[in-house]
Amino acid sequence: MADRIRVLVVDDHPVVRQGLRTFLDLQDDLEVVGESADGESCVEDAERLTPDVILLDLRMPGADGVAALHGLRAAGNPARVLVITSFTEPSAVLPAVRAGASGYVYKDIDPPALAAAIRSVHAGHVLLHPDVARLLAAGDTRPGATALTPREHDVLTEVARGRSNREIARALSVSEKTVKTHVSAILGKLGVQDRTQAALHAVRAGLVEP
Repeated sequence: MADRIRVLVVDDHPVVRQGLRTFLDLQDDLEVVGESADGESCVEDAERLTPDVILLDLRMPGADGVAALHGLRAAGNPARVLVITSFTEPSAVLPAVRAGASGYVYKDIDPPALAAAIRSVHAGHVLLHPDVARLLAAGDTRPGATALTPREHDVLTEVARGRSNREIARALSVSEKTVKTHVSAILGKLGVQDRTQAALHAVRAGLVEP
């Protein structure tokens, strides 16, 4: 099925990987293309398997989830990363989000909700708990949003609300190509590398409520 979302499962416990694979493979629009047991193999497997979404555990022996995120970014891998963790303290997730994770869920999440989270991240949405957004915003010292045009402000606000380019285009009555152009300009002006960081900036600037 050509339009399936390709998922790489990364966890050091074989039973966890197998459980995730068993459930995700039952979804018509999801396909598990591989499994990795640590951060180092995650980066290698992501290059080889070209997943759309990486479901990433944080605590693993050797190279952990944060190291994997840095490795993926250094390699220029475009896959979206959804962290799945047993940590309940927002501060424990901060390094992963700062390293480029598009969102995170807890390991006790209901399977249907996990599938929905994967679809959401793949669509370009950002899944951040409000507590994590607040902590990140408090420590974010990037330039203000004053350099943005009014339309770029509008686009950034929609990005922070977790909307995809298609949804933003519909909301603002512009083309999806125009939205992409605005997003690129926003990233450059704010000095950030991805939509997640731009969304965090929007929270800090008070454009949206965290």
